[in-house]
Amino acid sequence: MRGNVIETVMGTVVLVVAALFLVFAYKSSQLRSVSGGYEVIAEFARVDGIHAGSDVRISGIKIGSVVGEALDPKSFLATLRMSIDPAVQLPDDTVAQVTSAGLLGDKYMSLVPGGSDKLIPPGGKIKYTQSSVSLENMIGQMIFSSPGKAPGAGDTPPSTQPAAK
Repeated sequence: MRGNVIETVMGTVVLVVAALFLVFAYKSSQLRSVSGGYEVIAEFARVDGIHAGSDVRISGIKIGSVVGEALDPKSFLATLRMSIDPAVQLPDDTVAQVTSAGLLGDKYMSLVPGGSDKLIPPGGKIKYTQSSVSLENMIGQMIFSSPGKAPGAGDTPPSTQPAAK
C-alpha cells in the first residue's frame, strides 16, 4: 500500500512539471495571435517561408501575425493579409519586407514605418514591399556565374610583345 502512495505522488509531480513546461513553452513561443487587431494587405513577388501564423514585427517586436495568403490571378503576386495590434498605427509609407530570423532560421514579416502623417486605414494596403531572397538562388548564381575578367586579362604578356622600334 505504501508503494502505491509513493507512485501516485511521483506521478502527480511528473504531471505538474509537464504542465508547467507546456505553459512555459506556449508563453515563450509567441504563438498567441493578436486578437481584435485590424487587417492590412501587402503584395509580394515572392513570400518563401511566410505562411498563416507567421509573425509580423517592427524592430523585432511582434505586433501582429499573418492571417492569410492568396495568389492574385491577374498579377500573379502573392497577397498577404496581416492582423496588426490596434495600438500600433502604421504610416502609409510603411515598408513590408520578408526577413529571416537567421541564416537558416524561420522567416517573418518585418515592417519598417515611414515618416508620413497619413495612416494606413483598417483593410488598407501597404504599398512598398520587398520580397524574400532565395538563399539557394544566390548560391547558385555565385557558383555558376563566370568569373570577372581581370584588368589586362587577354592581353599578351609583355615578354611576347614585339619591341617598339
